Amino acid sequence: MPDTAPAPAPPSAPPIPAALAAEIRKGLANQLAHPLGHAVTLAIGITMYLGLQYVMGQGALRTDLLPATLIAIGAYWFLQYSGQVMVADLIEEQRTGTFAAAHMSVAPLWAAMAGRLATAALFALPIAVLASLVPALAVGIRLAWHPAALLPCLLLAADILAFTFLMAAIAVRTPAVGAIHSLLTSLVLMLNGAFMPLALYPEWMAAAARLLPTTLAIEAIGRVLLDGAALADVWNDGTLPLLIAHTAALAGAGAWLLHRNRRLALADGRIGRY
Repeated sequence: MPDTAPAPAPPSAPPIPAALAAEIRKGLANQLAHPLGHAVTLAIGITMYLGLQYVMGQGALRTDLLPATLIAIGAYWFLQYSGQVMVADLIEEQRTGTFAAAHMSVAPLWAAMAGRLATAALFALPIAVLASLVPALAVGIRLAWHPAALLPCLLLAADILAFTFLMAAIAVRTPAVGAIHSLLTSLVLMLNGAFMPLALYPEWMAAAARLLPTTLAIEAIGRVLLDGAALADVWNDGTLPLLIAHTAALAGAGAWLLHRNRRLALADGRIGRY
């Protein structure tokens, strides 16, 4: 008599919110397990920023220039820490083999990457706020908030996370991504206005700086908070449209590279062997 027992049902995919929550919990637990290292890094970074501002001011802190640089240094720290959280975690998983094991899960890859991006944003945001707030309080600078700056701030975060996503996509198949990320973030730190406002750079250097993440958003935020420009002014002069296009280009490049590098890494067996 033929066996008529029904075949076992394939495992159902976990709900997307559960997969996202699991990635966020794991990522935050990994980062919060070593708080002293983060605190020391932040303290050294704030000290270096104030020291460099003292040197740039030739023995004085230029309170007329500091507000613009505070916006830029906060953006840099968001960029630096979001990349550190996501890219370093991805490289570590590749070395230990857990990234390869993740491909056996029925959860979609995009859910894991979205969870890591959310973790990067949640961890990097308070770091960025502290990196700007502590020097501002130490020097006695107060930045008045304006609701018109909300959109540029959100676009700043989106631009940074799109860049972080691109770096993570490169990390899937490139072991040297850590060095690439370090060089690019150092270039951002030099040119995005964290040392001195972008208006003081030569025009050709300012144009090159606008190709880097954070720069366009910093200009938009500075114009609203420091110059009193309306949101329509920042849109009409092309800053916000260029920022949106810049973010979309980074996100599109990251999505294409993630698909390509994951396929190639699975084909040649390099996933899990970095």
